[in-house]
Amino acid sequence: MDTSSHLLPGLFCQLGLADEPAAIRAFIASHPLPPRVALADAPFWSASQAAFLRQALESDAEWSEAVDELAVLLQQAVG
Repeated sequence: MDTSSHLLPGLFCQLGLADEPAAIRAFIASHPLPPRVALADAPFWSASQAAFLRQALESDAEWSEAVDELAVLLQQAVG
């Protein structure tokens, strides 16, 4: 049974990244997602991280909302 939080900090934890608010802000600021690049195709993910993100979106999993939120935040960081 998956009891993890399906919010942004939980997603960062699932991806093996630091999930503290400051660490999340730093990651977003330093990993902008260019326009027309799918989140899972970004070059900064490991193969397993990209697969998790892709699966979350393709299966409309419980993580899909947090994945969508992360994509939006990373796209906004491009500006």
